[in-house]
Amino acid sequence: MKRSSIASVVILAGFLTAGVLVSVRGQNSASAQAGMSQASDKSEMASNEVTIDNFSFTPQTVTIPTGTTVKWTNKDDVPHTVVETNQKFKSKALDTDETFSFTFTDPGTYEYFCSVHPKMVAKVIVEQKQ
Repeated sequence: MKRSSIASVVILAGFLTAGVLVSVRGQNSASAQAGMSQASDKSEMASNEVTIDNFSFTPQTVTIPTGTTVKWTNKDDVPHTVVETNQKFKSKALDTDETFSFTFTDPGTYEYFCSVHPKMVAKVIVEQKQ
């Protein structure tokens, strides 16, 4: 192959690579924007869900109206519990992907912890439904 032909192939390959990168970056940007939109939708819709992961409850504080059910899901590789400080609710040890739910009928602040890992703490604030 002649040098000019090789140079043309290299230049063409460069353009194709740049085009693919631009196309992929554009898709990633659109995907990221869609993901952010879905995440904000989920945070609004899923304000009564708590994830247990990396030895913590997320979110740390949940504010809900009376009559709302909160669902905890263990995403950690070790068992955890959900225990209210005054024993108003208590889960069994939850293995990975297991859930526990509790419906809050009375207003107030409910502090809870993991009895297996007592440094894991969080709270649910229940406001009177209007």
